[in-house]
Amino acid sequence: MAWNEPGGNNQDPWGGGNKGNNQGPPDLDEAFRKFQQTLKGIFGGKGGSNGGNHSRGGSAGQGGGAGLWIGVLVIAVLAYIWNAIYIVDEKERAVILRFGKYVETVDPGLNMYFPPVESKFQYPVTQINTYRLSQSMLTEDENIVEVAMSVQYNIADLKDYVLNDSNPEQSLKEATQSALRHVVGSSEMDMVLTEGRAGLGEEVKERLQDYLDQYGSGLNIVQVNIESSQPPRQVVGAFDDVIRAREEEQREKNKAEAYANQIIPEARGDAQRILEDAEGYKQEVVSRAEGDAARFSNLLGEYKKAPGVTRERLYIETMQELLGSTSKVLVDVEGGNNMMYLPLDKLMDSKKAKASATGMSAPSQVTLTQDEISALADQVTAEINRRVSSTRQGRTAR
Repeated sequence: MAWNEPGGNNQDPWGGGNKGNNQGPPDLDEAFRKFQQTLKGIFGGKGGSNGGNHSRGGSAGQGGGAGLWIGVLVIAVLAYIWNAIYIVDEKERAVILRFGKYVETVDPGLNMYFPPVESKFQYPVTQINTYRLSQSMLTEDENIVEVAMSVQYNIADLKDYVLNDSNPEQSLKEATQSALRHVVGSSEMDMVLTEGRAGLGEEVKERLQDYLDQYGSGLNIVQVNIESSQPPRQVVGAFDDVIRAREEEQREKNKAEAYANQIIPEARGDAQRILEDAEGYKQEVVSRAEGDAARFSNLLGEYKKAPGVTRERLYIETMQELLGSTSKVLVDVEGGNNMMYLPLDKLMDSKKAKASATGMSAPSQVTLTQDEISALADQVTAEINRRVSSTRQGRTAR
């Protein structure tokens, strides 16, 4: 039955009592004031203006002290639980130590640990961190270079990162300087500044990772970038001159190699052709000598059979070979004491001169007409007859 219904004895739940049958809304200020008094009674405060006799006040004070300690305990428990509950993000991991001893590595999610018995170390393990370094150092050939580099790394093993090294970041810095100085100190300046710059970063990365693994730092080197490598500013001008001279040297070498690539194949071709010509000449000479030897052997056999005939034939063949290409004719008259000389080449030259005088083009090959041949034959015959007659008259006179 509702408190304000008939027969409900007007029991106001807000403590207002019967206020002259006034059924309006409860007094909120009065309700709040009563709530404050109740809290004060719980935590040891006095009950209000009509607190009652002394015995009731003593009981209320004892109850309020107990309630205070209970409230403090509840708050402490809630605060402990609030601090013990933690969330591990996707990019993070957490390591739990119990009395300083490793317990587990916590994966992402909602978790809870119990301090001070347990300790929690929570770090991002997938985040890429960057450490930059710029140093001046000596190369193997005792030149100074300035190298600027950046190291990108992340946490690969959180347990090692927490337990094995008290300051992994400082170990990374010192190991980076050591690795860089070792690699640069083992290289010449030209390699550091020019073509060896790309491989320099890989060498530093391998050596640095080896150092960190020996330390057990739990760090992983993702990339080492050589951002710049240059000589000291005080000698940049001289170094630029050296670079230009080296480029000029390389250009001249390239030109010489191009010329050599052009000349050497031609020389090799000429040499090969000479060798082939010599081999052909050798084969020709050998074959001719073998043929001459075989012909001489055959001729010797024929000579042994008929020496006179062979000598005559050899003489005729030799004279035919010698006089076959000459433009002169020698006529030997039987019984005469001399030979008649017919200069056919002179006759040919005179005919060419006559053709040039008449304005006709001289043929490349001069031929005699039939009449000219007949006239020449008549002259030869008359000369022969004359010489024969002269020879006979001389013999008669003797």
